[in-house]
Amino acid sequence: MNGSPLIMLQKYGQSFWYDNISRGILKSGELKRMIVEEGLRGVTSNPTIFHKSIQSANDYDEQFHQLPGKEDSDKDLFYALAIQDIVEACDLLMPVYEESNGLDGYVSIEVDPHLAHDTEGTITEATELAERIGKPNLMVKVPATKEGLPAVEELLSRGYNINVTLLFSTKRYEEVIDAYMKGLERRVSEGKAIDRIASVASFFVSRVDTLTDKLLEEKLNMAGDDDEKEGIKSLMGKAAVANAKIAYQLFKDAFSSQRFFVLMEKGAKIQRLLWGSTSTKNPAYRDVLYVEELIGPGTVNTMPDATWRAFKDHGRVGRTIDADIEAAITTIQSIEEHGISIALVTGELEDEGVRLFTESFDALLNLIAGKKRTGTC
Repeated sequence: MNGSPLIMLQKYGQSFWYDNISRGILKSGELKRMIVEEGLRGVTSNPTIFHKSIQSANDYDEQFHQLPGKEDSDKDLFYALAIQDIVEACDLLMPVYEESNGLDGYVSIEVDPHLAHDTEGTITEATELAERIGKPNLMVKVPATKEGLPAVEELLSRGYNINVTLLFSTKRYEEVIDAYMKGLERRVSEGKAIDRIASVASFFVSRVDTLTDKLLEEKLNMAGDDDEKEGIKSLMGKAAVANAKIAYQLFKDAFSSQRFFVLMEKGAKIQRLLWGSTSTKNPAYRDVLYVEELIGPGTVNTMPDATWRAFKDHGRVGRTIDADIEAAITTIQSIEEHGISIALVTGELEDEGVRLFTESFDALLNLIAGKKRTGTC
């Protein structure tokens, strides 16, 4: 194993996935190079990523011209474009999938975020996407909303690989774990195999600091003395990592439980924790903060472009995810004592996440519609 920080992550049981996809990095060979040279072991996508990819280059124009039936809906046309990228990425990552015995090598595509609160709609679209793509190393992304959880359970019981996304709350994470196990338990009860089913729980990180820091700043402006001000300042930039570390303790407890042991005997894989939203939003914080502080076994870090480049350049590697857990618990307690509810923070972030992805999806469909109208594709 060479000395690259990205590859060294594997020594500590963490996989590096790439939070980006585009026709350009597929055609240029860049994605293949990252797999071979950078230790890349998976790819994630979302509406924002596809909007940027289709808007910023003409790499999709040739396929768009060749698509049958321009009378198809904008959504159908988008999926035709996106699925070609997903299929090609799945093929490139198939050696990783095979070498890791189905642990890694996955490519994720997200269901229409308009369906985030529609259980049956999510099940239908996720099933259609999985069957249309037809790759064993595909993961379909389903949001961890209240309505998304029954869809997660149902889709897992049908044998599909699921990336449970937009997860912020540790309480909601416990429900995600339960949905995962219920899905597998249902398959076992039906006499069906579970040894080739994979899932990740995508726990979003940096946005927790963004909102919590904003609320702490408001408390700071109202603080009455220097000690109180220093106490508030000491909590800034700490909530996200603390929240994630507490989630990791839940992960360890759940997947060392008797309930999971019964499933493991049938071949079940653990549902790994995937750290999403790992770019640093505040320039005052270290640009690889949400990678360095969350390294440990049973985890994935899906990094956007700037983050993986920064981590490759100057990242420090070591097992950090379960270091100083008491400090993480104390951090969350201290934030709560200042009148900031982490439950309310994470609830707001879930709502905001659904809204932002929905807006990105709408912008993406408007982009497709515009290309149809003007004939620029």
